Amino acid sequence: MRVAVLKETRSAENRVALVPLGVKNLVKRGLTVTVQTGAGETSGVSDLMYREAGAEIAASAQETLEDAKLILVVNPPSSNELAHLSEGSILVGFLDPLSDPDLVSRLIELKVTGISMELVPRITRAQSMDALSSQATVAGYKAVLLAANHLPKFLPMFTTAAGTIRPAKALILGAGVAGLQAIATARRLGAVVEAFDVRPAVKEQVESLGASFLESEEEVTAEGEGGYAKELTEDQHNKELELIGGALIDTDIVITTAQIPGRKAPVLITEGMVKTMKYGSVIVDLAAESGGNCELSEAGETVLAHGVQILGPSNLPTTIPVHSSQMYSKNIVTLISEFLGEDGQLQLDFENDVVGPSTVTHGGEIQNERVKSVMRSNSL
Repeated sequence: MRVAVLKETRSAENRVALVPLGVKNLVKRGLTVTVQTGAGETSGVSDLMYREAGAEIAASAQETLEDAKLILVVNPPSSNELAHLSEGSILVGFLDPLSDPDLVSRLIELKVTGISMELVPRITRAQSMDALSSQATVAGYKAVLLAANHLPKFLPMFTTAAGTIRPAKALILGAGVAGLQAIATARRLGAVVEAFDVRPAVKEQVESLGASFLESEEEVTAEGEGGYAKELTEDQHNKELELIGGALIDTDIVITTAQIPGRKAPVLITEGMVKTMKYGSVIVDLAAESGGNCELSEAGETVLAHGVQILGPSNLPTTIPVHSSQMYSKNIVTLISEFLGEDGQLQLDFENDVVGPSTVTHGGEIQNERVKSVMRSNSL
């Protein structure tokens, strides 16, 4: 069976879906791997390195996809590339099915099986397949480096002949994978860190990293399925804003990470709250692409408002492509193992507790119930 690895076509995307170690793993299992020339260049992987791992190199996307049964990508293929996918083939990657109904419709039309890395369930045995978490680790780390680069002061405490310089204060909103990595990175750089999350279960993790957990006398909680946060009631949200607003006044760096799958990101910082922040402070909004946790955020832009720099970075994992690609490749190879038989043939079992929830389309029909609901809503 042939596996195709395409060169990413999305603007500024530097990652690749499969690194040489992943190629070796699949070749060892009897698969033929074809990699489009130049696919790994921006991830530190040459065509020669792929060849040495056992892959074939193809000159174009069309040639790469020829006779391919399994197609591996980071982002969805272009419309031209989709046209070369054969009926019954399997496309695996970040397909964004809850926000991209056009792609879902196209996969149905082509009778291509779509398996979305975003839909891998958050269960214990699927942790090594959870690409959202691996890429969120990269984003949380890089967000703090961005903030430190824009902050016009030191992060750690310094004792010098000119006196003692106090450490910067960082506030992390949302203590999921990205938030926890942001906490750990800010602590390593010497900042005093405080964190807030609507899920009280994460308090112990926050404190284990050396940060304090922001709490109010009246608990604000909203823990949903799979460890994700769920949407707050209006009353809960108002209490949340009041708590965060009090902490912002004395904060130098804010990293926001709060997102709800398939929904607009909740606003945690209003313009009025930004006005109360110290001049020169920095907000890095990791939810900017899904609406933003800060009311003033703009995806892909840096906004200066009331003396505060508000960064809305897009796709931070692509800025550290070597390690983000290595992590993603490990995730995708482990996921493939769930539906790859010992004979190297694909065996899709929709009763499988990982494969079933992760499958978007198959045989010209939608498999995932959440995606069905979104598609129905869009058709109304």
